[in-house]
Amino acid sequence: MSLFNFWKKEEEEKLFDENITIEETRFIVLDTETTGFDFENDRILCIGALVLQNATISVQNSFEVYIEQDHYDESTAQIHGILKDFVVKRPSEAEALEQFVNYLGDSVIIAHHAYFDITMINKALERNGLPELKNKSLDTGILYKKTLIKSHLFERKDHYSLDDLADKFDISKKDRHTALGDAYITAIAFLKIVKKLREKKEVTLNKLFK
Repeated sequence: MSLFNFWKKEEEEKLFDENITIEETRFIVLDTETTGFDFENDRILCIGALVLQNATISVQNSFEVYIEQDHYDESTAQIHGILKDFVVKRPSEAEALEQFVNYLGDSVIIAHHAYFDITMINKALERNGLPELKNKSLDTGILYKKTLIKSHLFERKDHYSLDDLADKFDISKKDRHTALGDAYITAIAFLKIVKKLREKKEVTLNKLFK
């Protein structure tokens, strides 16, 4: 299905069924590596994503695309390691977006600090004259807070990094700061979070969004 056919289909069908279970839901866990944190001026260098369904991370069905960009920032390159002359086939931004949106379909997005990744993707879509994503999304940073004990003896932070979650749940950080590596860490963290929430009370898909 082409990118444009997907949006036409999206207009004709309900994008999200609130009655399906967490296990039945097709999640896409994603991460982006970017030239910086400015939504207007910075660009996406790489999108990495994985399918998570029925408590299984489908590594063999992963998605990773490096995008051709002219804008580079040496300071952020030291973090993600993506250099301007990095030897890999890179499609244009428009081509990469088409590949990603077709992979995403009507899935629920999971990301750590999801607002950043989704906004960067939406800005790229806007630049290419395309509608923004309408998919439901979950943020592991926000969900993690729901697992914490509410007590004056426990100091809660405003924001928890992906490193915080990896350390808490004893997740390997071997491929940290690659889009696909961070998506994998996020996927495992999500499964751990759901497990912890279920130890406290019944958890439904709808409750995750609240």
